[in-house]
Amino acid sequence: MSSDTAEAHQHFKTKYGLPMTLIVDDDHAIAEAYGVWVEKNIFGLKRMGIARTTFLIDLEGRIARVFEKVDPSNHGDAVADALAAASE
Repeated sequence: MSSDTAEAHQHFKTKYGLPMTLIVDDDHAIAEAYGVWVEKNIFGLKRMGIARTTFLIDLEGRIARVFEKVDPSNHGDAVADALAAASE
C-alpha cells in the first residue's frame, strides 16, 4: 500500500512480477488509521509522508507483527522468516 497512483502501482507490480494486489491510498486514510502517516524531516524540510512499515495480518484480521523502519534491501527475508515461523 502506498499513496502512489494506480498507474504507478501497476508499473511497479509488472516490473517486479508481483502476484498480489497493491492498494492505492491516495487520501492517506489507511496510513493514518495504521499510524504511519507522519511528519518526516528530509534534508531539513518537514513534510508528511508514510513511515516505511510492514504489518503482518493473521487469518482473523489481527496485526500479528509489525516491522518498523523497513530497509527494502533485506526486508523480504525477514518477512519470509516471520511467515515461516508463524506457520509452524
